[in-house]
Amino acid sequence: MATRRVTFRLYPDKKQDKKLHYWRKLHKELFNACLYQRKVEYERFGKSISYFDQQNAMPAFKECWYEYKELGSHALQATVKRVDFAYKRFFQKLGGRPKFKSSRDYRGWTYPCKSGWKASTNGENGYLVLSNLGNIPLRGKARTWGLPTTCTIIWKEGKWYASITVDCQPVRETDINSVGLDFGTYHAVACSDGTIIDNPRFLASTQEQVKKASKKLRKKRSPNFKKKIKASKRWRKARKKVSKLQQKVARQREDWQHKVAAQIVSRNSMVATEKLNLKGMTHKAPKGSKRKAQKTGLNRSLLDVGIGNILSLIKYKLDECQGIFVEVPTVKVAPSQTCPKCGQKKKKELSERVHQCSNCGYTCDRDIAAAQVMLNYAKGLGTSLYNRGVEASTSTPTFCGGFKQASAMRRQKPPAQQYAAGA
Repeated sequence: MATRRVTFRLYPDKKQDKKLHYWRKLHKELFNACLYQRKVEYERFGKSISYFDQQNAMPAFKECWYEYKELGSHALQATVKRVDFAYKRFFQKLGGRPKFKSSRDYRGWTYPCKSGWKASTNGENGYLVLSNLGNIPLRGKARTWGLPTTCTIIWKEGKWYASITVDCQPVRETDINSVGLDFGTYHAVACSDGTIIDNPRFLASTQEQVKKASKKLRKKRSPNFKKKIKASKRWRKARKKVSKLQQKVARQREDWQHKVAAQIVSRNSMVATEKLNLKGMTHKAPKGSKRKAQKTGLNRSLLDVGIGNILSLIKYKLDECQGIFVEVPTVKVAPSQTCPKCGQKKKKELSERVHQCSNCGYTCDRDIAAAQVMLNYAKGLGTSLYNRGVEASTSTPTFCGGFKQASAMRRQKPPAQQYAAGA
């Protein structure tokens, strides 16, 4: 049994749309209130407030602020848990200090269990039933449908979405072939079998339009909250135009990545690629560097391909077909400097796009040769295609807590206070 996420577009009427915005504002205020409590209690009294402390205070909170009663206790607990997630990420140095959210930055809320909502659909269109709101038409199609478990309501770019997680048994067809992959900017993906997938450069194709729209945006009156200056209507209109162009690029890139990952997995049940430090590769140029513009362009090209997202898509699609994913240590193997036929290592400049071995005379494209080296290394590990289901050689994510861990623990009640007689 696997967990998959499906996003549907929601089509609420005017009354439902107004109600959804009101609920989003209430969840935002609750998030800020929990954040304020933690901050004040620690700075003034040196006391750390936990998730269960704030969860236990929710019944009394709803008695005082009665408008929160219609939102559902589980949805409110999920909002309180978001604050706990943010602090745990901050303590583990995975993110910055949690900040207060404004209405434009707070996108939605989550139903962490089956309470408060119901999806009346078989995976293609249907209705979303929310307590105290009614039926909302939804549109979308899931590749594999199962048992809905959680639902997140999202407000994004002037539209409402429902992101639903389902427990299902996905089935995906594959072949017994194996392939090595080399990612780059000159070629997006180079396969060991000679297939080259070019970089579509979605961002570059719309870069001029984004620049023109951004130039118009800078000429409008922008908001300044410190000086209490509101944004003009023309600024809001120009900002929506820029966001619309950026979202279009993101959708095009995501669609292309899914198609590329599905194409690779449908033909190969074992995929080998190099272990990349994407954060280090896309790091900004140091101050005073003479090649700052070149580094910025390289980072833009790497992020336009979306190597990290392609790898994650290939991994989970391989899991669906019981495939194998192997990450080759780049420093140890040096795929770009090694001959796939004889194994001789020779340094190459970035301008050398053709691999030509001086020892055995083997000649081919540089990226294809690197992909073949990675495939040879993966096969040399003794990996067999018949031993499917082996875990990939990837690092496990850092534990930051979750709703499952929180629900496994019973709700902690505060101890009864003992008052001495006559006190």
